[in-house]
Amino acid sequence: MSTPAQKRILVVEDNEDSALSLKMLLEALGHAVEAVHDGEAAVAAAENRPPNVILMDIGLPGINGYEAARQVRSRCPGAELLIVALTGWGQEPDRKRSSEAGIDHHLVKPLDLDKLKLILAP
Repeated sequence: MSTPAQKRILVVEDNEDSALSLKMLLEALGHAVEAVHDGEAAVAAAENRPPNVILMDIGLPGINGYEAARQVRSRCPGAELLIVALTGWGQEPDRKRSSEAGIDHHLVKPLDLDKLKLILAP
């Protein structure tokens, strides 16, 4: 049985317990994971240690996930970067705002692990 290619994943979640749980789950799946807890830290981390994937909460302190995604896209042009919203906000206007902000996928909490695995698959 083969394992998926390891990805560098940045988890952006203001709930520290949720961030830690998701970090541990992704590490158990074989990925290298960093977790931050606000939008400004997400932008800084993406610039300093470019990830392959960002799992971005939307309702963050400081700048929200939409703005953080916009800033990451503008500051890391050409990066092979997948941004996935992982949020409690799941209405159609929320999904539209995600797309407009440069977010590739919009997942609603609680996390559907099978959907996330499909998104992360090489």
